[in-house]
Amino acid sequence: MQASVYNLEGNEASKRARPVQFAEPFRIDLVRRALLSEQSATRQPQAHSLMAGLDTTAVYVGAYGTYRTGRHMGIAIRPRQKLAGGAMGDVRRIPSSTKGKRAHPHKIEKKIREEINIKEYRKAIASAIGGTASAEELKGRLSVPKISVPIVIDDSIEKIAKTKELVRILKNLGLYAVLEDAKKPRIKTGHARYASRRHYKKNLLIVVGNPSKVESSGRNIAGVDVCKVDDLRVKLLAPGAVPRIVVWSASAISGLGDAISKIKPM
Repeated sequence: MQASVYNLEGNEASKRARPVQFAEPFRIDLVRRALLSEQSATRQPQAHSLMAGLDTTAVYVGAYGTYRTGRHMGIAIRPRQKLAGGAMGDVRRIPSSTKGKRAHPHKIEKKIREEINIKEYRKAIASAIGGTASAEELKGRLSVPKISVPIVIDDSIEKIAKTKELVRILKNLGLYAVLEDAKKPRIKTGHARYASRRHYKKNLLIVVGNPSKVESSGRNIAGVDVCKVDDLRVKLLAPGAVPRIVVWSASAISGLGDAISKIKPM
């Protein structure tokens, strides 16, 4: 099949053969598995200090000693703090006590990485690309009557260095509503809500062969990411396992097959 290549004015300039990855069916199970694998690779192992809850003067003197035993005093015979004058302090050092050690602390050797096979990961990348080129999967997110997916634009977009020029080009492609939708901030839940922390919906991805200039012009647009074709990831193509609107440069789709054959899991 042929894909239409548009110029910077939004008009069809030529035709180009579509890579086979655009015809891949979107498999949400495979894409979600690859996405979870990428997310697990960014987690940092956590562990508690070996002395957490143990740095105290509390000692256990036993049940039948003569000093500091606490026998017949109506208190538990547990490790207690040493206080001045031989007084019995609070219970420490055990999991059931206040400020005691944790019963089952995090361990640095815990396996938190979800592994995925290389072939399976590359299949997930191809499946996510197929989802971005499917009008059925993008239903409700893309309402551009004159532009057909996949959206391919000539290599002139890679030389755009100014943000306002890139915004004008995206408007010419009929993506103005997509940019406006991304401007609406979403307030995060939980503790981030108290800090009024906001994030923006990832609506649009621009994939190019050489992002030297367009990368700097696209980073200031809310909801827009710019990526080199060699650096494709599932989290860029389908964040939340939902296909994203993608604008491809002509050189990006030319080297798509070779790029996918070299991609490895994170």
